[in-house]
Amino acid sequence: MTASQKTRARGSAWSLHLVLTVVGAVMAVPLLYATLSGFKSTDELSRNPVGLPESWVTSNYTQILGSGDFWRLIGNSTLIAIGTTVLIVAVSALSAFSFARFAFRGREALFTLFTMGLMFPFAVAALPLFLLLRSLDLLDNPLGVILPQAAFGLPMTIIILRGFFRQIPGELEEAATLDGCSSFGFFWRVLLPMARPALGTVSVLAVVTSWNNFFLPLLVFTDAQWWTLPIGVQQFQGQYSADYAKVFAYLVLAMVPALAFYSVAERQLVGGLTAGATKG
Repeated sequence: MTASQKTRARGSAWSLHLVLTVVGAVMAVPLLYATLSGFKSTDELSRNPVGLPESWVTSNYTQILGSGDFWRLIGNSTLIAIGTTVLIVAVSALSAFSFARFAFRGREALFTLFTMGLMFPFAVAALPLFLLLRSLDLLDNPLGVILPQAAFGLPMTIIILRGFFRQIPGELEEAATLDGCSSFGFFWRVLLPMARPALGTVSVLAVVTSWNNFFLPLLVFTDAQWWTLPIGVQQFQGQYSADYAKVFAYLVLAMVPALAFYSVAERQLVGGLTAGATKG
């Protein structure tokens, strides 16, 4: 490599680092500002919106953490996210396996029908869905959120898993069949363990989507006992609209579970997205 090429490569590396630094700052600064604002009083926040707290008011955080309502919201969101994820992954894995490994009449048309679900906005289905859930007596019931969320999450999950399943060599399935393995046995014993990165990816996406869902729980739950965290954030903002510091503290604590989950699952998510590209 010549001196000019090394200079250009070094310049490209510095440019990339600069861009990443700017992007990281854009993402981190609002979070840091909200965290510090939660340690101030509302009066101090009005006088000193940017600087460090003069006196660290920890009561904004401790009062929320000591509230049973906050932990109930987290429990409800966790229950719904886990239920939605299990249902999405189970149904999508079986469906993707059928679309990827079996040849039957109308397969591509049926798969196209599933993919069309990506073009169907949830807002269009809000009224019919509400009427359907009311007729099934699923309002104020976690299943009233879990089932529709799973239904809307199926198209993307099936597309991801089908692409991964189709990359598994057919010779591997033939060898398993010769060893006396049935189709479902091949799916359960061979395919699912090999598809662990892809399953981890779709699971992370399902959990994050369910955790951030606001409109559907708001539509289904009228009883505060079943409210999820996004609804709780909205209600807290309305109740303490004049106490900005406490609202900031609540927002930060509401983000902590999602950030903690993503920090743990980040490697699994990235590994699953790149598994198909590195598989050969």
